Amino acid sequence: MRLGWNLIAALGNSGTSALINVLATPFYLHFLGTEAYGLIGFYTTLTTLLAMLDLGLAPTMSREVARQIELGNTRSVAPLLSTLERIYVVVAVGIALLFLIGANWIARYWLQTNHLSPVEVTRAVMIMGLVVASRWPLTLYSGTLLGAQRLILLIKANVTMVAVGALGAIALLRWVSPTINAFFLWQAAVGFIYTTVTRRLAWSVVERKGGFRFEASELRRIWRFSVGLGTHTMTGALLMQADKLVLSKLVPLSVYGRYAIASLLAGGLYLLVMPTYNVLSPRFSALVAAGEDARLLNLYRLSTRLLATLVFPVAMVVALYAQPLVRVWTHNADLAAQVAPVLTLLIIGSAFHGVMFMPYALQLAYGNAKLPLLINSLLLALYFPLIIVLALRYAELGAATAWLILHIFYLVLCTWLTHRYYLKQHAWRWIFKDVSIPAVSALSVGVTFLYFFGHSALAGATLPMMVLGICASGVGAVAISLALSPLLRSVLFSHFRAASSL
Repeated sequence: MRLGWNLIAALGNSGTSALINVLATPFYLHFLGTEAYGLIGFYTTLTTLLAMLDLGLAPTMSREVARQIELGNTRSVAPLLSTLERIYVVVAVGIALLFLIGANWIARYWLQTNHLSPVEVTRAVMIMGLVVASRWPLTLYSGTLLGAQRLILLIKANVTMVAVGALGAIALLRWVSPTINAFFLWQAAVGFIYTTVTRRLAWSVVERKGGFRFEASELRRIWRFSVGLGTHTMTGALLMQADKLVLSKLVPLSVYGRYAIASLLAGGLYLLVMPTYNVLSPRFSALVAAGEDARLLNLYRLSTRLLATLVFPVAMVVALYAQPLVRVWTHNADLAAQVAPVLTLLIIGSAFHGVMFMPYALQLAYGNAKLPLLINSLLLALYFPLIIVLALRYAELGAATAWLILHIFYLVLCTWLTHRYYLKQHAWRWIFKDVSIPAVSALSVGVTFLYFFGHSALAGATLPMMVLGICASGVGAVAISLALSPLLRSVLFSHFRAASSL
């Protein structure tokens, strides 16, 4: 029961955070413009790429906390947390220095600007370094709280700081300074406060053992798994950001800003994926540690079906109503027409990527960091040539097409390789039942809507018709998936009955 409520709470947290960011973005575009907003997208890309420097320490911490809590040995986690946070502080300082040194080169030789001066861009990149550094240890402390399944503490801190970051930035841009540098300075201040608060929360759930010190023995104990996982994190970051990295060099910053808008909306899908993964991954590790293979299989398949039932209908709805959604959101019809085709391709590719987080969680639960590294290496070998060729020819639309092709291939490759080693003989049952049923349900509803209304009618839908269509198509896709998933339907209904009896 606790697992189910943790998942509901995590999804609620992600939904709230997403709503705040979605509501704030039109204000950012209004005060800063598309070109300056491109710098925000570039910051997001660099932040994700710099996650490679984590070397797998944060997810390793989460796994260690989950395992030790299952074994009733919480005190053993404190020396590891004390050791790792020292490493994170050193890396944070190094990141700030890296941005300071490289800012001028990035502004003059990488980014293509029309209205922003190189001096403005250089200062913005320098301040980006402060933002990244201030938030860098967050992953360690968040991983500790996730491993301990103390989601409520993390959710309260996250929602509060997201709201402060967005509302404060809007007020600053409106009444103090409508510049990209002011935006980033505010985010750096909020990031420092957020990290400080999360650190206190992380230490509150770990039983301290002695003073705060660095213990090399703790690193020797985890380094093999962490380095293997960290190498996978590096390749994963490259896969997630290769399209944006290539485009930031090939196209003007204003075009890149449009791609960043589409990526933001498509990335909203991960607000369903990541909470599900973060809640279930520690539970997978605990079941592997306890040797409960049957329960692991049931949870793995059920969680995949639940995740697919969430992400595919959402992806279908956004793909159907991409143009009116962006038009209503930004109040800019021309921008909506340019962003909509890119958003459609990105959201479908992200849906396929989203369901693959469950096989990834399974691999980590068994302590196998080599398999995800192998899979990502194969994907990179395909992705970089593909994205360069398509982006050179079709710019942002080519990059989005490469993203979709990549994740269709990923679905097949990762399913085959994962189930060669774990939960054998369940590969095709998993992909044809747990993944395909929700996907086909969403596709059938989408095709039906296109048949009866046509693409032009959907693209020009008014706000009332769009809301009605989104509700009808989304509910229809979920209903079909649940009708074909008796076990998932039974579990969900049991939670609703328990909630109604409180």
